Amino acid sequence: MAEHVEKIPHLARRTMFDGATVLGLAGGILLVVIAIGLGGSASAFFNIPGLLIVVGGTMAVTTVCFTMTDVARTVGVIGSTFMARERDPQDVAYTMLELSDFARKHGVLRLQGQPLQRFAKEPLLFKALSMLVEGLPEKDIADILNEDLAATTARVQRSANVLRKAAEISPAMGLIGTLIGLVQMLGNLSDPSVIGPAMAVALLTTFYGVVLANMVFNPLAAKLERNAAEEHLIGYIYTLGTLSIIRKDAPRRLEMLLNSALPPESKVRFAGERDDRD
Repeated sequence: MAEHVEKIPHLARRTMFDGATVLGLAGGILLVVIAIGLGGSASAFFNIPGLLIVVGGTMAVTTVCFTMTDVARTVGVIGSTFMARERDPQDVAYTMLELSDFARKHGVLRLQGQPLQRFAKEPLLFKALSMLVEGLPEKDIADILNEDLAATTARVQRSANVLRKAAEISPAMGLIGTLIGLVQMLGNLSDPSVIGPAMAVALLTTFYGVVLANMVFNPLAAKLERNAAEEHLIGYIYTLGTLSIIRKDAPRRLEMLLNSALPPESKVRFAGERDDRD
């Protein structure tokens, strides 16, 4: 039994900072700060009333459009955009091919116990293999996995929608701040000491709104959607592999199914044993 267990593949899965998100956000903001510093006093771009109008107003109006749970979940999910899980879809596809080959040679029940625990950090795959070992019908397993995939995608998409809505609202809040500043300025033309602060509110709120929308909210929403698409692909590969094991398909048939889902640069070729890839 031990020698068979060793043939069960591991899934490489490491979590690390997503350099693209960190570098992109930090780099963009840094360039704006440098440009401000080179052009004059950076303190002139800090305006508390303007920040209250744009940041506070955007959060308040966005919350109106969703529920408190949606907004709170989005705040938590944003953290995931700064972390990347190293899971190559091609690597996952090879793992499913090897699992399928192992199950055909040694039987599905050999996946119980220690072999199954090797995939405990991959909830969907662990759930799929557990149902497989328990002998659930193919249709039930397919329905459950598809529902899980759809629910996970919907949760992430809802968080992305919150960010997209915030990106729509923040420039509008900037415009509201601009109108407030102009009204204050026009109402006090006789007092030069009021004109400057009012004009600052008028201009800076628009600046804050545009920066938040195009340098924070929209990019983070796009990253969430990109990560959700990758997670969905991984989950789909798990589903294809699990259903193939139930049907006792030949690895070559599963290979064709996986290649139909994988991007062109990640096609797999199963030759009975895994290639040694760096």
